Amino acid sequence: MKHILLPTDFSENSWNAIVYAMQLFKEQTCTFYLLNTYTPVVYHAEYVMGYPAQFGLGDTIRNTSQQQLEELVLRVSNAFEVNPKHTFETAARFNTLVPCISEFLETQPIDLIIMGTKGATGAQEVLFGSNTVHVINAISCSVLAIPSNFKYKAPYEILFPTDLKVNHQHIEAKILQQITLSNHSRVHLMHVSTGNALNDVQKENKLQLESSFENTVMLFHDVTDMSIPEAIDKFQTTYEINLLVMVNNKHSFFENLFFKNTVHQIGFHLNIPFLVIPSNK
Repeated sequence: MKHILLPTDFSENSWNAIVYAMQLFKEQTCTFYLLNTYTPVVYHAEYVMGYPAQFGLGDTIRNTSQQQLEELVLRVSNAFEVNPKHTFETAARFNTLVPCISEFLETQPIDLIIMGTKGATGAQEVLFGSNTVHVINAISCSVLAIPSNFKYKAPYEILFPTDLKVNHQHIEAKILQQITLSNHSRVHLMHVSTGNALNDVQKENKLQLESSFENTVMLFHDVTDMSIPEAIDKFQTTYEINLLVMVNNKHSFFENLFFKNTVHQIGFHLNIPFLVIPSNK
């Protein structure tokens, strides 16, 4: 059984991510956790210190959140045929998103977080909404970000850019392996090089990746004379990529790409789902 966390703010953007999750895992036994975090509009210090009752806000806000979660479960059941393989649990929490997810992961065996993201609409805008970036950066769990208005397509063609500097044993790749097997996916392993040949460590890491996906068609692409964003952008068009995957190897390839100044200058528009796999290293 898979355990999928679905953070929601009840927007259409988060609903789109839920729709994607229902379709991606329609053939698999799953428990979906619908999580809504809330903070009071009137945010007094006394409230934070544990005296919300005197304002008459605590129960009202919590009840409203819980009611909306129950309505959301009903909306899912109305939008899709009842799936006996799927069960739903709801959680309304007085907290901000990242600390709440972190606490949630301590008590529940979550395999994957799926959340909506508005993405970029112009070259000068950030690639993701701030919530998505914060969750990816702070949480040690695979995160699947679904762009707003993305209409579900099975992930038949998967692009996996990598610098091949991370040993596969340090990658939480189980969820990706399950997705590729259940969808008969083809994985494009893309290395953007500076013209130098792979060193011994990179060659060994490449072999380990290929071995871990031995039941999946994997194609290796060595791209030169192109930046990583340019290469990703080109692949999305050339190969009709349905899913982009990266390893969050902090202080290296991934962080340099997404968590520094390039987040405001990335120059390409993510319009496909993006799976971020944490590195244990």
